[in-house]
Amino acid sequence: MASEEERIAAARSYIEALASHQADDVPFAPDCTRIEFGVKTGFNGKQLRRDLNRAPQYKVIKSVSAPEFSVNGDEIRAQFELITKPSLAGRRVGARIDETFLIPASDGLIHHIHAVVRPFLTR
Repeated sequence: MASEEERIAAARSYIEALASHQADDVPFAPDCTRIEFGVKTGFNGKQLRRDLNRAPQYKVIKSVSAPEFSVNGDEIRAQFELITKPSLAGRRVGARIDETFLIPASDGLIHHIHAVVRPFLTR
C-alpha cells in the first residue's frame, strides 16, 4: 500500500519531469492515459515517459512552480504554473495548470492524468 506522501511524490515526479525532461523514474502504470482540453494526449506509460523526455511540446518548458497538492481518495490534485523558454518582446508564455492524478493506494502508480491548462503571458 502506498501512503499519501508516496502518492504525492509520484505526482511531484511527473511535474518535475515537465521541466527537467527526465521522466525515467516517473511511476506510470503501463496503461496510464492523459487528457488535456478534452483530448487524449497520453495513451500509455511508455509513450508518456518518452514524450516527457524528448517531445517538442515538453522541451519548450523552462520551469514549474512548487505545486500545491490536495488528496481525495485515490485522486491527487496538483495546481502549479509553468513557464516556457521562448520569449517574444520580453514576454514568455506561461500556463496555470490544474492536474488530477489517479494514483490508487493499492499500487502507487499513476493510472490517469486529467489536465486543465490556462495559458497566460508573463515578463
